[in-house]
Amino acid sequence: MNIKNALLILSLLFSFSSFSQELNCQVQVLAPTLQSNPANQEIVASLEKSVFEFLNNTRWTNDIIKQQEQIECNVLINIKEKIGSDQFSASIQISSVRPIYNSNYKSRLFNFNDANFNFSYLRNTAIIFTPDRHSSNLSDVLAYYAYIILAYDYDSFSLEGGSKYFDLAMQIVTKCQNAPEAGWKPSEGNRNRYWLIQNALQALYKPIRKCYYEYHRLGFDNAYSNREQSLNKISSSIKLLETIHKARPNSFNVQIFFTAKADEIVKTFSPAPANIRMSLYNKLVILDPSNISKYNQIKTGKK
Repeated sequence: MNIKNALLILSLLFSFSSFSQELNCQVQVLAPTLQSNPANQEIVASLEKSVFEFLNNTRWTNDIIKQQEQIECNVLINIKEKIGSDQFSASIQISSVRPIYNSNYKSRLFNFNDANFNFSYLRNTAIIFTPDRHSSNLSDVLAYYAYIILAYDYDSFSLEGGSKYFDLAMQIVTKCQNAPEAGWKPSEGNRNRYWLIQNALQALYKPIRKCYYEYHRLGFDNAYSNREQSLNKISSSIKLLETIHKARPNSFNVQIFFTAKADEIVKTFSPAPANIRMSLYNKLVILDPSNISKYNQIKTGKK
């Protein structure tokens, strides 16, 4: 092999190595009721490793992702009890953040605690996702939230840019309609995996997807160059949620938005000029009354 060919191969290898998987996910598994048994501790450690590898080593898209473009996210699995030799009752909390242009700040995009997460797992077993059938609730739930994370992230960079990943999450929900585990069916309450994705794909909820785009791409990403214009765009994006509120007061997906954003909104608008603060405050107390105690800081202008 001549030097030219060797350099070409090295260049290609370096080029490929600079591309990464989509998710940079930190995983933690807690099991406070199982800690007294060393065997259970080994299972918990093995599960944490398997979940980490599944989420971070799977290619979830066909896009070329550079390392600095990976989506930072967190998964916390809290095992409540062991209900069989390899069966567990748990909850799973998922959160993700997005970098803001020209800053070191990262804005939280999604933060949700799913309380209905039963699954089976054998120690030292790899997690396998089967797209066309429900064979493992563990892999299906993890894959579902991987696509949800991607969908919200892509929506924040381009208008309805996450549609493909919402559709993939919906495909998982569809195949899980006959699953014995809870969380997949419309009859199991209005705050589960089914309604999260069903609402996201309805025409009624298009304003919230536009909100995610304008709030981040046209608002926060422009804060460095024109702060007042950025504040006005963030405020106007939040007001887009009024149409959803009028049709579906306190809707699940709007609550999901404010769960991720309430603290950030307060921090951003408390030092803003009074006219900008009060205009937004009057909308927030209607759209998200559960966080009114936080929004009072915007009203008073206290940081």
